[in-house]
Amino acid sequence: MRPLICSAVICLAALAPAHARAATDLELVGELMAFHGTKAIVSAMTTHCYETTGLDSAYQTANDNWYLRNIGFLELANRVAERLGGGTPEEVAAAETYGGTQIMSAYNQAKDKDSFCQAFVEQVNSGALDIDESLPGPLKQAQAIAAQ
Repeated sequence: MRPLICSAVICLAALAPAHARAATDLELVGELMAFHGTKAIVSAMTTHCYETTGLDSAYQTANDNWYLRNIGFLELANRVAERLGGGTPEEVAAAETYGGTQIMSAYNQAKDKDSFCQAFVEQVNSGALDIDESLPGPLKQAQAIAAQ
């Protein structure tokens, strides 16, 4: 009987960290999906500002440059999220929808839309909205997992 109790204790001890790890993995998957939310923020706002400022190409250029600087981080997020059991197309779409909705809400609340667009493109061009700047913690975690 004693070995059976010990086996049960060992099994329960082994399950607890796995459960905690699963929760941590799910949390990280959510944070990695925020990478896609950031992409949606940049894409939605640069497109919207491009259209409302008389087709100022600076907005398209800012978006293109942001994408080139961040595509590797987006691909890393996809690989690691999949490895952790997440990153479904539905999760990516939800993150993109959330990001786009949030930035459009901020834009709609801005008193001076032109100033909002100008400040936004400056943030994009400065790299402040780059994934390595705006989400450094989840990025480091993803890099560590990918290196394993």
